Amino acid sequence: MLGVDTHRDFHVAAVLSTAGKTLAVERFPATTQGYEQLHSWAALLGTIRGAGVECSGNYGAGLCRHLLAQGVLTLEAPGLGRAARRGKGKTDRGDAEAAARAVLNGRARSPVKARVGTAEIARTYLVAKDSAVKAQRQAGNQLKALLVTADPALREQLAGLSRRVLITTCLHLEEGDDAADPVVRATRFTLRILAERIEQLRLQAHMLERRLADLIQASCPQLVGAVGIGPHSAAVLLAAMGDNTQRRRSEASFAALCGASPVEYSSGARLHRRLNRGGNRQANAALYRIVMTRLRWDRRTQEYFEKRTAEGKTRREIIRCLRGR
Repeated sequence: MLGVDTHRDFHVAAVLSTAGKTLAVERFPATTQGYEQLHSWAALLGTIRGAGVECSGNYGAGLCRHLLAQGVLTLEAPGLGRAARRGKGKTDRGDAEAAARAVLNGRARSPVKARVGTAEIARTYLVAKDSAVKAQRQAGNQLKALLVTADPALREQLAGLSRRVLITTCLHLEEGDDAADPVVRATRFTLRILAERIEQLRLQAHMLERRLADLIQASCPQLVGAVGIGPHSAAVLLAAMGDNTQRRRSEASFAALCGASPVEYSSGARLHRRLNRGGNRQANAALYRIVMTRLRWDRRTQEYFEKRTAEGKTRREIIRCLRGR
């Protein structure tokens, strides 16, 4: 079994026998050549029956792609946790051995994401789009905050305008001549700069949204064909799932991945299930948006809502049930 503790510049690998004995531990650079050296080194010690990689979603992504291309079963290795580390401490060698043992004892069960297809393309677009939307909102808040302390005449000129009209107006603001108040000139200049930034970010977000829509329509038309699922929500769910669909063992496992599955929380005679606060929160939010849209426009969802209401379920409980279906 191969276990790898990943870092930005290097990876520490440990090889264990199927009996649990540590055969070797070595450090390799986090480069293409380093990945090849790591795989060749481990293969010389025997047949690699499985590999556990820590942080497969960031520092270990490149290594995971290489191992998958070599046909190695590669799993996401869970960390030891604070309780286990408290008594044993933390070292790179210990983390690498723990990753290999997690594969050996079955604690590591989730295959890593392949990151070679539509889901990875959607994820990269989403990263850029979400940051553009966030920066756009931040710049808009800064523009409005600047207006609060602006010159009364300028503030009155821009008061009562809708957000779109306000930005358009600020795009055409001029500083004025040299005889004007320097503070007013600086304020007008800053408002124009912020408006230009907002407009640029809006265009970028729109371009990325179009790319997402074309990508989803070309690869998963049946997904966006369902009621309530738009390109953004579909892309979020695809990115959470990954390109290798075998990561999802069942519908229940996908619900758990999205944090939409109930968690048993019973004790004694008290039988109770609580909300799952784990999983991918972006995917969880996408499921919520889909459910709320379907409650408004989809007749089957409305009939299900009415049926569960008659059974005594609250609206919140029904929405949780719909997210997990």
